[in-house]
Parts: sequence; C-alpha cells; structure tokens
Amino acid sequence: MFGSDFMTIVDEGGQEYELEVLTSTEVDGCTYLAVIPAGCEENEIPEISILKSEEDENGEPLLCAIEDEQELQRVYDIIMDELYPEEEE
Repeated sequence: MFGSDFMTIVDEGGQEYELEVLTSTEVDGCTYLAVIPAGCEENEIPEISILKSEEDENGEPLLCAIEDEQELQRVYDIIMDELYPEEEE
C-alpha cells in the first residue's frame, strides 16, 4: 500500500522535487494527494503535504497547494482517517 507511487514535480521556478504518494482521495469531485518527500530516513518524521489536482488552461494536470484553510482541514481529516483508521473495539 505505501511506498509504491513516486512522482517528480517541478515548481514555477524550475526546481524539481521527488515525492512519494501516500494516498489519493476524492472529495466533492476533486482529487487530493497526500505526499511526503521521497527518500526520507526511517527515523525521520516526514511532513505530509496535501496537494489538489487541477487542470491548467490547456487541460494538462496540475498539482496545487490548498489556499483555503477550511478546505485543507476538511481534506486533511479525511486523509488522516484513511491513512490511520482507528481500530473499533
């Protein structure tokens, strides 16, 4: 389940980043990805980033930061529940 999907993204300044995709989910018709930097050390706690998948004016896929705090919190809660489900007693 984890560690099988990697991607390279390029920011507006041309800097490349390799990311590991932990999961993707769809909320209200939009796709969101939970990613961490690829190659994190085992003892390092990586920061999880959530990116929104959109299309640019040419229909090309584009990953964007989520600017709206309420949207980010809602999607974060859903993704964390998927990644770390609580065990029912």
